[in-house]
Amino acid sequence: MNTPIRLALTMGDPAGIGPEIIVKAAHQMRDLVAQGRIELKVLGSAQALEQAARLLQLDTAAVVDMIDVGPVTQPLTIGQISEAGGHWAYRAVERAVQLCLSGEADAIVTAPLCKEALHMAGYPFEGHTEMLAHLTGMRDGVMMLAHGPMRVTHVTTHCALAEVPARLTPQRLRRVLDVTLEALHALGIRQPRVAVAGLNPHAGEGGILGKEDGAVIAPLVAEYAAAGHAVTGPWPGDTVFIKLRAEQFDAVVAMYHDQGHIPVKLLGFSIDPATGVWQAVSGVNITLGLPILRTSVDHGTAFDIAGTGRASAESMVDAIQYAMTLVQGRRAARPAV
Repeated sequence: MNTPIRLALTMGDPAGIGPEIIVKAAHQMRDLVAQGRIELKVLGSAQALEQAARLLQLDTAAVVDMIDVGPVTQPLTIGQISEAGGHWAYRAVERAVQLCLSGEADAIVTAPLCKEALHMAGYPFEGHTEMLAHLTGMRDGVMMLAHGPMRVTHVTTHCALAEVPARLTPQRLRRVLDVTLEALHALGIRQPRVAVAGLNPHAGEGGILGKEDGAVIAPLVAEYAAAGHAVTGPWPGDTVFIKLRAEQFDAVVAMYHDQGHIPVKLLGFSIDPATGVWQAVSGVNITLGLPILRTSVDHGTAFDIAGTGRASAESMVDAIQYAMTLVQGRRAARPAV
């Protein structure tokens, strides 16, 4: 019998939609749990999970193993940013990392947290990626966004645009390319095709619009191509994602946060044409290059609809399924003992 994939699901900020989407996703995964294919450990507030289960009238007691990371003494109100929400969110991720590093879990799947609440609680991280880097002692994690065939990794993420050129170094670009290729192999793509986006408009236009594309990106691309990898670029940022959507590539390496996030999120959000309100979001945020594997929903805490039962679990289900695929890929890549 195959060993079940053990996933640590962190609740994020329990005042947001995290508890609701975890309950909904766990309910959808109940058959896989019953079959022994996966195990779901939920980390966060047991009270918040129970409240969400009652709201949705879904019983997950037989589906998840709830690990309460409290107590947190500060008050928590559904739909409101608070110091308590930051404490719950941090403690859940901290415990999940411990489970992965000790071999008790194979991957982490995170529900959304609130950066403002995190800072109110005294944890000065820019988000999950930076928090995980701190907790694992690594500083070179890489963010990948995925929505269907749209897979985008990032050279830089949460920093000012003015800082991006200085952070675009040969060492960093090489690191991003390496973990991108590794992740694509884990996803079952035997000969991955990776496009590298340019930093400047028109990929620098031969140096007229910026020197970084020719001085940093092009030589690294040539190095990987010479080694037999299907890596090309730099491609203009305003056309490379069209080629990715057409599946001419398996992934794109973006230079900065918005360059990579906008095309993926534009396709991931489902909008009601009658009201203009978004109904659901799909897509996954994956942290690569750390000693642990982490996938996440590709949306925020949605405090405005928390506690209403309206939150879509589509992105959480996507994140769980991506984690399962990556864990299976890594297991398959291990040498036989």
